[in-house]
Amino acid sequence: MQDNNTFDAIVVGSGITGGWAAKELTEKGLKTLVLERGRQVEHVKDYTTTSMPTWDFRLRGRVSAEDEVNYPVQSKVYAFNEATRHYWVNDLEHPYTTPEDQPFSWIRGYHVGGRSIMWGRQCYRWSDLDFEANAKDGIAVDWPIRYQDIAPWYSYVEKFVGISGQSEGLAHLPDGEFLPPMELNCVEQKVKSGIEGKWPQRRLTIGRVANLTRAHNGRTPCQHRDLCFRGCPYGAYFSSQSATLPAAAATGNMTLRPDSVVESILYDEQSDRATGVRVIDANTGETTEYKARVIFLCASTLGSTWILLNSASDRFPNGLANSSGELGHNLMDHFYRVGASADFEGFDNKYYDGQRPNGVYVPRFRNVWDKHPDFIRGYGYQGGASRGNWKRGVGENGMGADFKDAITKPGPWNMGLQGFGETLPYHENSVRLNPDKLDKHGLPTLFISAKFRENEAKMKVDAMNAAAEMLEAAGGKNVSTYNREAPIGHGIHEMGTARMGKDPKTSVLNKWNQCHDVPNVFVTDGSCMTSASCVNPSITYMALTARAVDYAVKELNRQNL
Repeated sequence: MQDNNTFDAIVVGSGITGGWAAKELTEKGLKTLVLERGRQVEHVKDYTTTSMPTWDFRLRGRVSAEDEVNYPVQSKVYAFNEATRHYWVNDLEHPYTTPEDQPFSWIRGYHVGGRSIMWGRQCYRWSDLDFEANAKDGIAVDWPIRYQDIAPWYSYVEKFVGISGQSEGLAHLPDGEFLPPMELNCVEQKVKSGIEGKWPQRRLTIGRVANLTRAHNGRTPCQHRDLCFRGCPYGAYFSSQSATLPAAAATGNMTLRPDSVVESILYDEQSDRATGVRVIDANTGETTEYKARVIFLCASTLGSTWILLNSASDRFPNGLANSSGELGHNLMDHFYRVGASADFEGFDNKYYDGQRPNGVYVPRFRNVWDKHPDFIRGYGYQGGASRGNWKRGVGENGMGADFKDAITKPGPWNMGLQGFGETLPYHENSVRLNPDKLDKHGLPTLFISAKFRENEAKMKVDAMNAAAEMLEAAGGKNVSTYNREAPIGHGIHEMGTARMGKDPKTSVLNKWNQCHDVPNVFVTDGSCMTSASCVNPSITYMALTARAVDYAVKELNRQNL
């Protein structure tokens, strides 16, 4: 009879990677405990605002003054509003600190499913342009893997997730296992023709997105409501709730325990192995220890690194598996809030169906075929075209029947392109424990010191100018540019701090996402990343997780762990 506190595997976190680790481990026969620090969120049942019309909200869905006080960081996120507030952490209850002149936006959701409920769902494969970048540029450390190592695992996870997209045949943005693509609207098609006509090596394509365009694995196609951030009752986009956790539960091998704050990993110096985890009940404060043969940390980039840092011992005084001294360093994100927009004429008799929960994508074109003189790496664009709606009348003076009639008609067409660019892995961008600032459980919080630097600043200027140039070449009028300040972290693609590498002296993890120092601990969330690329990283996290579980289970069966 199995001890109730002993399992084959423990997964910490239930979001994008935690859900995948749970699915893969349980389907391979391991009795698996999934620990989530936040509350339970059940699929459909707990999507309490998913079908509420805007007029049923007290503030019509807007952010309140009270929200700005209680959620000073989270409320700045595009997906935060009156309908989604309950998915984001209260910043006052979950503090962290930064240098006064270096703010960091730590965007978090503590609940079962994590940010898989609120993510942007864009899915792009990396290529060897990304995996070889550090080595070619002579910075940081080289990735221990290449595209061929992860390509089969991209295919594996894509077939389960369900990603709609258009194949483009680009070596630096590999095609995947796509469901039928969503359609570009008329202005997006015009801009595509204009860009590709003037710059044949550039592409504008529909976004590659984890929204279903047809029924897939028992889930319903997207309804084009564009209310994704509230939780989808149709399961039409990929989340832990709609896909991986049900698959894990179906095996009978998963035990899911929400409201479980992992305080530390337990380590036995004699065996040189982790033996389990120590957990604090988020509601009662009671402490419990759980044991397992293998542990997967999937608690988010900074969450997993916090756990490792807080698991110090005589053997590892600066954090578990930190003989390299790199744990907590090399924090990265993507910069954005830079680009251009333009008006387009000649399409007043055209519109579009529904609210497509997706945009367009312009893949990276800098430092692909030739070298830019001012910066290394590159950026891509996300964006789209739409028509003005009734909201354009909010700031106008007007009243009466004629005014109402005017604003109920579609407004002019506008197209925007927003750059998302790579941040380099600076050793100085780092996190550490702050024992002087404790959380509500009496645990040390994080001190986060990170900023964008010269390479990113130069790239942003180029991204702004190139966006304007492309829109103008496509026939756009009244082209306007912007380059807004936003702290690192605001891109919600934080990664690094427990990087993969070939050498235990300069990295925390090996090519299998396995701790060099503690071989039965695997880390597969964003903390494992060695560089950042310029594309949304979640599909890479998923592929790395599935690959790592496959390796870990084989090693368990060989009794190597």
